[in-house]
Amino acid sequence: MIIPHDQLSAEAVQGILEDYATRDGTDYGELETSLAVKVAQLRRQLERGDIVIAYDPDAGGVSLLPKAALGDLGKSG
Repeated sequence: MIIPHDQLSAEAVQGILEDYATRDGTDYGELETSLAVKVAQLRRQLERGDIVIAYDPDAGGVSLLPKAALGDLGKSG
């Protein structure tokens, strides 16, 4: 289920972005990047619509997914 980020509180979005940015296996390249920079990058992608917040009711978790990878699920309507 896709959750529009503008329907969440600023604190909830911040928490989701921070959680995602600190997950094991999240790779930002060769250079170390601060959490604030990682979160800012994710926020820009979210606001541009490049990524979406997805809730998995079976797993009970939230993740960020590239909108392009969603196919028909990522279409508005």
